[in-house]
Amino acid sequence: MPSPDGDPRRGSDERTLVVSAQQGSSEAFAALVRLHQRRAYAVCRAIVLTHEDAEDAVQEGFLHAFRALDRFLPDQPFGAWLYRIMANASLDLVRRRKVRDADELSESSPAPFRDPGEADELRRRLSEALTRLTDRQRSVIVLHDVEGFTHGEIGSMLGIPEGTARSDLHHARAALRRLLKDVRSDI
Repeated sequence: MPSPDGDPRRGSDERTLVVSAQQGSSEAFAALVRLHQRRAYAVCRAIVLTHEDAEDAVQEGFLHAFRALDRFLPDQPFGAWLYRIMANASLDLVRRRKVRDADELSESSPAPFRDPGEADELRRRLSEALTRLTDRQRSVIVLHDVEGFTHGEIGSMLGIPEGTARSDLHHARAALRRLLKDVRSDI
């Protein structure tokens, strides 16, 4: 079976790495991390609001994957299994953060983190609008429209039916159109 990027060699190499990692090879697991770290970050960043939280979620996700590696069946797609773990780690972090933020209500809230590349007005407004979506809507729209995951893959990652992923995407896009209607008339 070819890998998600279409290279048939990568799929068999990945299976070999998975089996080696399951047999205790830390080098094989490190190779799996290198192979999937960018997409894992993208999955996490789609769910959490900051770069720092995404890095934390990726770290937690890989740690969980390492601990659960013995439960992974090598004939299944490793990426789908791993990205679901990443999505769950991100959602857990968001839930913990909401609880902590509710407990730490302060009189002056610091300005939200802005990546240096988000300087232009459209990017700022889009980021602001994304924060007004629900966690799941934000996850679905970024995973689909930015990262290119299918509705089925998103459903699998987030533990929701494919139809729910489609519906969430529709509602997220409608909400963004409402929130950004004054930015450009053709959005």
